Amino acid sequence: MARIYQVWTMGEADVRVALVHDRGQADIWVHRVSSWGLAQGDTRWFITRERHDATAWVYFCSIGMAQVKVCFVDSYGEAGWRDPAQARRGLFASRRGFS
Repeated sequence: MARIYQVWTMGEADVRVALVHDRGQADIWVHRVSSWGLAQGDTRWFITRERHDATAWVYFCSIGMAQVKVCFVDSYGEAGWRDPAQARRGLFASRRGFS
């Protein structure tokens, strides 16, 4: 499950993310969900305000500095890795010792 906390300095981050609007530029298409129970894998994010609840700390930055390019999508069916063969599964799901 991906529970995401936004950090304000790059040094704190588990993952550096660039937000893109063009789906063709993105590495992963993410659907934002409204509760923990709906968060699943890397592609359904619940964004939390509490550090200790997060499975990954994310720093939003430019494309040039990013490890992953993310495009937010409107439905569960659209969410996924653009190229499943090169997907880095678990990148957001359990970085902080949660399962």
